[in-house]
Amino acid sequence: MEDDAPVIYGLEFQARALTAQTAETDAIRFLVGTQSLKFENQIHIIDFDDENNIINKNVLLHHAGEIWDISASPADKGVLTTCYNKSECPRVLASISLSDNFYIFDFISSESRVLTCASVWRMPPEWESGSHESPDDSSNSPQTLELLCHLDNMAHGNVACVLWEPMGNGKRLISLADNHAVLWDLQESSTKATVRYSSATLEGKGQLKFTSGKWSPHHNCTQLATANDTVIRGWDLRSMSQIYCIENAHGQLVRDLDFNPNKQYYLASCGDDCKVKFWDVRNVNEPVKSLEEHSHWVWSVRYNHSHDQLLLTASSDSRVILSNMVSISSEPFGHLVDDDDLSDAEEGHQEEKSKEPLQDSIIATYEEHEDSVYAVEWSSADPWLFSSLSYDGRLVINRVPRALKYRILL
Repeated sequence: MEDDAPVIYGLEFQARALTAQTAETDAIRFLVGTQSLKFENQIHIIDFDDENNIINKNVLLHHAGEIWDISASPADKGVLTTCYNKSECPRVLASISLSDNFYIFDFISSESRVLTCASVWRMPPEWESGSHESPDDSSNSPQTLELLCHLDNMAHGNVACVLWEPMGNGKRLISLADNHAVLWDLQESSTKATVRYSSATLEGKGQLKFTSGKWSPHHNCTQLATANDTVIRGWDLRSMSQIYCIENAHGQLVRDLDFNPNKQYYLASCGDDCKVKFWDVRNVNEPVKSLEEHSHWVWSVRYNHSHDQLLLTASSDSRVILSNMVSISSEPFGHLVDDDDLSDAEEGHQEEKSKEPLQDSIIATYEEHEDSVYAVEWSSADPWLFSSLSYDGRLVINRVPRALKYRILL
């Protein structure tokens, strides 16, 4: 099998929630959450054996409901959060008279409502490292996640996503719930979450709701970017005040955001207008660059953690696209060359060449999916490897082409 060949894993249920196990930097591991209305939902722990090009999986039960978002702690391999749907059926007391002096009281359910909640969970200890291998045996009963605490949704509304502090100790996180951005502190045992500050609130006409967000790894982790409808906003977490606003960032709903890991003011966004845009938040009047390579809604955008010229996007057109955005990366002129190694002629040519940024390009288009691709994530352990997830439950693991990898490294 070729080294660059994709590896495909099929889940039994539909799915749209994917994350890398962020705190795991030795093994290539991803977590996937399922969406099933009829059956018990699951979290699949996907371990990729790079040497043998095979996938090993473990399954944990998620009794709480169908999973819309999943996020792993940056500091503790065993801790994660999920956002999930929970049905509530209010019950009304009713009485039925059987005789003049005898009544039977019963409860009848009125119209049910669905809430999107968020909770913090812990894997069983033997599963945190992925060392426990679940055999393909129907008699083997999957274990269940341990509930550590709820991120109470009653006061703030339906939760869209949960964001961990990027460089933190796994004790601070943010939930985006309806029009509230709430900063939480976890206790040492992670069994209780308290609101650290009063929440940031969207204000304006209509029912404003957050759809996605990203905690900036820059500025000592004091800034947050959020999306609501077609607008991108920046927030200062110290005061929960708005610091920038990109009106009409996309022609339709903004689906996802990601910060450039090496350039502190650069932000990527994607949306239902089929576009991917790059912003310098110091000047929000126009995007720095715009891509229009997808033919349907773009659900996910991700910068490579180590090489910020590499960018992944996933779309409802069933494709994943890997782009080389070198002109707006932290190394727009390529790697520096030691002048001592150059002859006079080569030195002159190098100086002339270095004045022009390298050209941006589409590196590869991956078409192994047959349904909408809702999520794409880089591995935390291998910067050249990534996974993508489509709604039909197909997880695909791919690599950056070797030719480009060596060109970047050498």
